[in-house]
This record gives sequence, structure tokens and C-alpha cells, in this order.
Amino acid sequence: MTARSRIAHWAAALLAGVTCFVVSVLVPDRTLSVALISAGAVFTFSGALLGLWRLPARRRAASANVTLEALLADDPAPCLLCTSDFALHFANDAARRNFAADASLPGLLRGRLAHPAALLQRLGEEVARSGRASEDVIVGDGALRVTGRDAGDGLTLWRVEDFSAPPTGEAGVPTLAVGRKGAVLAMNTAARALLGRRVRALSELIPGDAVKDGAIHDIPVATGTARYEFRSISAGPGRSEIALLPAPDTGAVSDILLETLPIALLKVAADGAILAANREARALLELDGIDGVRLGMLFEGLGRPIADWLSDAAEGRGLNRPEFLRLSRAREETFLQVALTRGGGLDLIAVMTDATELKTLEAQFVQSQKMQAIGQLAGGIAHDFNNLLTAISGHCDLLLLRHTRGDQDYDDLVQINQNANRAAALVGQLLAFSRKQPMKAELLDLRETLSDLTHLLNRLVGAQITLELRHEPALPAIRGDRRQLEQVMMNLVVNARDAMPEGGRILVETERLTLSAPLRRDRAMVEPGDYVVVKVTDTGTGIPPDQVRKVFEPFYTTKRSGEGTGLGLSTVYGIIKQTGGFIFLDSEVGKGTTFKLIFPAQSATARRDAAPAAIPARKIRDAADAAEGVVLIVEDEAPVRAFAARGLRLKGLTVIEADSGEAALDILSDPGLSVDLIVSDMIMPGLDGPTWVRQAREDRPETGVIFVSGYAADSLGDSAGDVGNATFLQKPFSLNQLAQAVHDRLRDEDGAMADDQAPVRSGR
Repeated sequence: MTARSRIAHWAAALLAGVTCFVVSVLVPDRTLSVALISAGAVFTFSGALLGLWRLPARRRAASANVTLEALLADDPAPCLLCTSDFALHFANDAARRNFAADASLPGLLRGRLAHPAALLQRLGEEVARSGRASEDVIVGDGALRVTGRDAGDGLTLWRVEDFSAPPTGEAGVPTLAVGRKGAVLAMNTAARALLGRRVRALSELIPGDAVKDGAIHDIPVATGTARYEFRSISAGPGRSEIALLPAPDTGAVSDILLETLPIALLKVAADGAILAANREARALLELDGIDGVRLGMLFEGLGRPIADWLSDAAEGRGLNRPEFLRLSRAREETFLQVALTRGGGLDLIAVMTDATELKTLEAQFVQSQKMQAIGQLAGGIAHDFNNLLTAISGHCDLLLLRHTRGDQDYDDLVQINQNANRAAALVGQLLAFSRKQPMKAELLDLRETLSDLTHLLNRLVGAQITLELRHEPALPAIRGDRRQLEQVMMNLVVNARDAMPEGGRILVETERLTLSAPLRRDRAMVEPGDYVVVKVTDTGTGIPPDQVRKVFEPFYTTKRSGEGTGLGLSTVYGIIKQTGGFIFLDSEVGKGTTFKLIFPAQSATARRDAAPAAIPARKIRDAADAAEGVVLIVEDEAPVRAFAARGLRLKGLTVIEADSGEAALDILSDPGLSVDLIVSDMIMPGLDGPTWVRQAREDRPETGVIFVSGYAADSLGDSAGDVGNATFLQKPFSLNQLAQAVHDRLRDEDGAMADDQAPVRSGR
């Protein structure tokens, strides 16, 4: 029972007793009067007892207050006893030293706090409810903890603890005074010591210019990066005090979360040192530990120093922009896509993704584009070379007509002719690489083709190497060009021979392959079906893994300078692809190499696709055979045109020359001119061969045509497929080949005219 309640009860008892006595005198009924007197006596006695008991209680309370004041007198923290209206009842020595003398608690605290009345009112209400209340208040140099506790007898004990810098030299609570738009107006000594510099704006510590009370951020401090809790207290309109309190240690929880993420993550310092790596990152980078490991030790290929890249990212430039880097310590070529983002302060988080497959596809696309460009270049070079070789071999043929075997210059002319033929074979390789080599498709039995080639292959490999052939008995036919397939086998066998300088064994075997499901390998897919497989296996030195992908590139060779052109395997690749087949390579260093050729199998009733009409292989007539007729030669290359015109005139033919399609149309515009045969180049400036011939055929529909070109025969089907009564002659050609082709066409024309009883042409 409180003192106030005891006083109230004592006064009520005395008042009730006096009332009973007064009423007993006024009541006429004796019995009722006696009862009131008795009740008055009881109330009066009770009130007297309460009054007597209150006297020692007051003495005890006064004694307790004296004891409490004695206890608080030596407390180092300011302690004050106040009434409920904050009137000062007692202040210890520490309070009198730290606060100015005043009659009330708000007045005492006003020197330290801007608005102490509101704070004390809030704490006083809490003390009345629960008996105790406490609150920390941020001030310019630190913080104050104001604590209130019920002291009994209507008094409250207030304790004010100061958290400013202690005499030992410690900095205290780092505090920032922040104005509008995040401008830092002031920093206390603790904040300057923590951050190591003067901060002008809040955005130098956290993103944005506003802070949420209680938010935790990683901020740059003088020693690196640290996590701090931001506690914000309003200090007036547009102003706040922000205290930086050490955040609870949640590193263990974060580490567990990062460790289980299915993404490779690294925490990297601004100088490149790896601070942390989760499980995915360690597996991707093949790291046993991260002590002493730097990012520059793991990656290469950025195009600039890794340190510059990290420095830019630490300063906020280039964040979240992925870079492709090559993993330098990997056993196989590995590319990673790495993006940097801020992990707090100057530290960075590297998010890594394996991009090897993406870079491989990119490299394949670039290689495909490069191969296509080189193929087009090779086709163009082959066309120009064929024109040159036609002129060289043609004029050589003209010279041979004037020399016999016993002449002094005869052997020299033969050497020129032979070397021109060798050059033509090299041009054929270029055409095969560009897939523009003329292909004479036919059904082939590989057992028969390889058996016919065995003698030549044995001569190629020499005595130190054993050549062995194995064939599957029931082997279906394939479709291809015999000459080209022979070239493929010779190239592969010669390469196998060169890989075995100390001797060895080459095995050529054939087998049948039936696929029930697609075969995917080396970026190629072989559809289900029946195939014929040819394997060429050697026991040589093998090919290193980094060179396996390059062996089919044009002009790539591992041989010494002057020993190889680099066109052998690229030619093989072009021929195999031209026939619709596939070629795969397996090699192991020190054990040998296997080339595996896969050709679509053909049924016995399969027919080769229709090909452009070509000059039949007949016995070449010599120069003594004469013919007659009028031939129009249209050729933009003057040496080729001169050779062809002189050669046909020697055969007794009448020859008209034109250097372009436009000139030829001008010549044929004369209705009185009769032309028996047109020999025209296909590719010329201005009007090409098929174009001008179509225009000429409008007035001369029956005139035969021989197209000549340094490109492949299949170009006839592409650009002149609708030109009827036309054949094709591939450059380079000899004088006899040209004469034979013209003679055969004139004879065919004469036969057709005789069958139709056509009139004799004028001008013959």
C-alpha cells in the first residue's frame, strides 16, 4: 500500500466515526442510537490505528531516501531523484559536475539535449507503466543513455550515462551530422578515425543520399571494408544525426548461403587478391585454396592488364559488364564470362559463367566464314590460273607442231608442257578446296578402286613402311569421282608416311556402317542410314590436341618450310564434302592417327545425277586432220583467244574473234554472216557467255555452242542450264582437246542438218 492510499484510508475512517457519533445524538430511536455509537467507536479506533502506523512508515521512507541518496552520492554517472513532474529532489556529485544547476530535470538536460522534455515525458510514462524505461540519444560527440526507475514514495531515479570518448583515448561512437540531400555537415572524432578521411556526402558510403534507420551496409573504412548499422535520429528540420554501430556478425550465415548457390562467385579485393570463393567457383577454377591467389594468376586474354580492369571496377566503371577471359591454368582451353559488381566498399564480387561452348561456337562461325572467304579466293585464283595455263600450254602445243623429237628445243618444250600440267593439278586442288572442282560422279566399288591404287600407294610409302588393305566382303557401292577419290587416298597415305620417319604400318580398311540413330560428332550430324566407311590408320607420331582442329585449314602445315603446301588435307576435306560424305579424325600423340571417311551407300539401281554435257573422252586427232566451217571465238583473255584462233585455223577452220559478248552480238548482227559454231568463255566483263548467247539464239536458234571456263563444270548447270545445244570444255585445255571438241560438234551439227535435209549454209 502506497503512502497516498494509507492517508486516504485513515482520513475516511476518522470521518466515518465522527459522522456516526453525530447521527446517534440526533436519532430518537435508542436502539439505533446505540448501534451508531458503536459504529462510530469502531471507525474512530481504526482511524487512530492507521494514523499511529503511518508515523513509523514515514520515518522508514525518510530513512530509505537517505540511504538511497547516500548510495548514489559516489556513483560516477549522473543520478537524480525527481518527482513525477520532474522537480529535482536530489542530485549526486556527478550530476552537479556535468549539469548546470536548475530546478527541474529538463532544465538540467537542456545543455546536452536539444529537446529533453519530450524524451523525459515519454520515459516517465513508461516508468509509470512498467517501473523502468531507458533510451539512447545521439549527441554531437557521442551518445547519452537516459534511464528512469521507480524509487518509491512518488520519486523516480534518473541515471544519465555518457558514451563520449573516454580518457583512455578510444574514439567513442562514430557520428555524422547529415543535412538535406545527404550532405555530411559534420563528423565527430570517432567517425574521422573510423573512415580515415573527411566524407562530404552520404553517397560516398552507401548508395543514394538517404539512409534507413537500422539498415546495415558494408562501408569503406580506413582499414578496408566493414559492416556497420546506421542509426538515424532526427535533429531538427532537414537535419539528422547518424551513428555508426558495429553490425552483428552474420558472416557465417552469408557464407553458408553463398557456398550453396549454383553460381560461381568470387570475392576479390581491389588489388586482385581473392578473398573468398564458393564451392562452384573452386570447382570451376580447380582451386584447392585461395591463400595468395590473385585474379591475374588465373585469367588472361582481356586485352589490358587485369589490375586496370579491377581498378576501374572498384571506382564504379564497367560494373556488371561481362568480359570473356581465358582460364590460363586449365588443362583444356576454357573460357569464362566474368562480370564484376560491388560487394561493399572497395571489394568486388566476380560472377563467373563457363563460356567455353559459346566461344567454341563463335570460333567455329569465324572459321566457317574464313573458310568460305578463302574458298571464294581459291576459286577466283584457280580461274585466273587456268586462263594462264591455257595460254601457256596452248602456245607450247603450237610450238611443238613446228618441232620434231630430234629438234634441239623439243625437250625444253616438253618440260614446259609437263610443268604446265603439274600446275594444272595444283589448281585442281584449289578447286577441290573451294568445292568448285569438276566432279564426274559415278558408282564406284571401293574395293576395286583401292585395289587398282595399291601399286601406286606402295611406291609412295617406301620400303620402311608396311601398307595393308582390309575389305569387308559385302560392301555396297558409293557415288563419287574416281580421280578425286584416288587423290584423297594418296594425300592421306602420304601424310601417314610423313608421320612415321622411322617406319611403321599403314592400315587401310573398309566396312559397312548402318546407323539407326543420328551420329553427332565434331559439330556434324550423320543422318540414320547405310554408309561405307574407309579408315586410314598409321602408327606415327600423332597430332597434338591443339592442332587437331587446324589440320583441315587451308595452308596450315606442320612440315618444314618447302616440304608442304598446306593444301593436302583441306583438299581432302573439300572432296569429301563435295561427295556428300564426312571425315573425322582421331589422334593420340605417340600412338598414331586414324582418318575415318564416311560415304553414303548407293543401291545397285542408283543412277548418278544429271551432269552438264561435257566433251567425251575420245582419241585425240593430230594436227594433220583438217576440218572446215566457221567458228566464232569469244574470249576476253587475249593470249587464250590468240592460241585458240591460231590452232583452229591450222585445222582448216575459218575463225572469227571477239573479245566480249557485246562485240560478238555486233558481229552476228550481220544477217549475211553464217556461223557454224560458237566457242565462248563463260565469265567475261559486261555480258557473260550464257547471257549474250541467249540473245544471239533469238536470231540463230540452231547454232551450236561450246562454253569454256576456268571454273568448274557445274557452273554450266547454274548459269547456263537453259541454254540448249551446248557443251562444256574445262580450262586448261590443249590444242588437240580444243580441236577434238570443235570437230565433234561440227560433225554432230552436220549430221543433224542432213537428217533434217537442211539447206547448205552460205559463207562456207
